[in-house]
Amino acid sequence: MKRRSFIKKSTATASLLGVGVTGVNAMNILDSQKNSPSFNLKYAPHLGMFKNHAGNDPIDQLNFMADQGFTAFEDNGMKNRAVETQEKMAKTMRDRNMTMGVFVAHKIYWKEPNLASGNIDERNAFLNEIKESVEVAKRVNAKWMTVVPGHVDLSQNIDYQTAHLVETLKQASAILEPHNLTMVLEPLNFRDHPGLFLTESPQAYQICKAVNSPSCKILFDIYHQQIQEGNLIPNIDACWDEIAYFQIGDNPGRKEPTTGEINYKNVFKHIHSKGFKGILGMEHGNSIQGKKGELAVIEAYKASDNF
Repeated sequence: MKRRSFIKKSTATASLLGVGVTGVNAMNILDSQKNSPSFNLKYAPHLGMFKNHAGNDPIDQLNFMADQGFTAFEDNGMKNRAVETQEKMAKTMRDRNMTMGVFVAHKIYWKEPNLASGNIDERNAFLNEIKESVEVAKRVNAKWMTVVPGHVDLSQNIDYQTAHLVETLKQASAILEPHNLTMVLEPLNFRDHPGLFLTESPQAYQICKAVNSPSCKILFDIYHQQIQEGNLIPNIDACWDEIAYFQIGDNPGRKEPTTGEINYKNVFKHIHSKGFKGILGMEHGNSIQGKKGELAVIEAYKASDNF
């Protein structure tokens, strides 16, 4: 969607939605005209988050994000997109000075063990997927890729499973290091994803220290860790030197900041105060459907980033 068309349509939409949204919309229009970063941190929307404003075309959505001041983007499904689409998206991100965030590097085993099991065939399959992901990362100028170690192996002691995983990640790191790429390990919460091997930030920290590679770091998902362990800022501090990436979502509901119990303004302020220059992926839904909800997401980030 052309910017002029968006502004025209937004003005009409605002008049239908009421005074509150009109105010937010006016801010967006101004930001669109300035076309300059307006956030302290690199928040990364995903495709679909603004489709009511931008339409279904990924390129139009990327341009809309850039117009709103977002300087990063993440796409869990990037690896499965056509090469031509990947190349077009990469060009748009270059043209709009946006940084590519994570994509998922491999098949995730939600119900059965794989990386924790020590099974050699499972390990080799994973390593082949990492090799494939190197090519995707080069194509879309990505530095980070998400790794989820899969389900726990109930037949083995937890320490054996940790050893199996560490060995697999060391071999994966050897593939990634020459390309200056990093896999980020994502602990997931017990409520939404019961039975997974990696659930807590101290556990991820221990594994990354054992792997001891710049290509193996932590994806600290604030939503998951709020559910799993709470104590967010102290845990962020405790494993800071192994964190390479953050993801965002409020709890309960996994929607934008300001819709749940997490004080995101303070969390963002703390992360910024530590000099974090990486990406914070907006891995959540919109609390309100339609254009009104999309404007509410932008407004929530402006409010939470105002520190």
